Amino acid sequence: MELYEGGCELKLLETLEGHSDRVWSLAWNPVTAAAGTPLVFASCSGDKTVRIWENTPSHSASWTCKAVLEDTHTRTVRSCAWSPSGKLLATASFDATTAIWENVGGDYECVSTLEGHENEVKSVSWNASGTLLATCGRDKSVWIWELQPGNEFECVSVLQGHTQDVKMVQWHPSTDVLFSCSYDNTIKVWAGDDDDWQCVQTLGEPNSGHSSTVWALSFNASGDKMVTCSDDLTLKIWETDNIQMHSGDGYAPWRHLCTLTGYHDRSIFSVHWSSEGIIASGAADDAIRFFVENRDGLVDGPTYKLLLKKEKAHDMDINSIQWSSGEKRLLASASDDGTIKIWELASLCMENGH
Repeated sequence: MELYEGGCELKLLETLEGHSDRVWSLAWNPVTAAAGTPLVFASCSGDKTVRIWENTPSHSASWTCKAVLEDTHTRTVRSCAWSPSGKLLATASFDATTAIWENVGGDYECVSTLEGHENEVKSVSWNASGTLLATCGRDKSVWIWELQPGNEFECVSVLQGHTQDVKMVQWHPSTDVLFSCSYDNTIKVWAGDDDDWQCVQTLGEPNSGHSSTVWALSFNASGDKMVTCSDDLTLKIWETDNIQMHSGDGYAPWRHLCTLTGYHDRSIFSVHWSSEGIIASGAADDAIRFFVENRDGLVDGPTYKLLLKKEKAHDMDINSIQWSSGEKRLLASASDDGTIKIWELASLCMENGH
């Protein structure tokens, strides 16, 4: 990849305004990255709304808000996630509900409301096939919902195991294994089927785990590595055996690979691993950092190095950063300052024609 040779720069393409409160989370629609179709992403906010943004291909830096989803949630919308088909959008709110929206000819209709959590729902995630949805919340629980015909959802399992607020849930990109990270400093790994789900592994102290709240996690493209971020100001890389994971029982244990420390000086709230292998992190120090695998001297296994740092990327805390799956290296960041910024990570050597 040219990126490592001649260096790179982070270009700010556009700053999107519209939310009237902090922007908590954003999610790119996975099917809009195909050639010729406009890129679309959703953002959600403390203003109780969700916004749908669209990019017109003929104007590369021209983003417009195509829809505002409102009058459904009564409190902060904390998390949003598209189904793999791009047709359904799930939104999790502090009002203890998760709403399911369907795009019907450009209009977004709330087609289902999932109730059950005792209080704030913090995160929502679809599995790779779009048949299962996971939610988690302040009530320390993780719920697994199964999509039924007619956009109905049935709760098939309530997972208890965390001792504190659960901050994020994330399905593995290719197997039905669920990961949750919590205020209790751990990441839990859940596996099962139908209504029989179990915690099969807990990643935490004293086994190289985080020493404070784990805010987020993300997988690499092949699904054999995971990065987590924390209040302890570190990023941790974990790995598993892909072959074993895709065999009979569909689970292989994860082990700590390395820790990245000294790069952020306040809580790291968001981390996302691009399809090309670039890790981006966003934090309460208003900065974005980019890391790549260090391919020099692999005696002790892979290590990771800082590729680029962007100070003052926003005026306040960065809550969410997400890579687009499109051809360009586009990154969207969401902040307490109420804005969303669209960035492009550009290779200098490509521009210089080398």
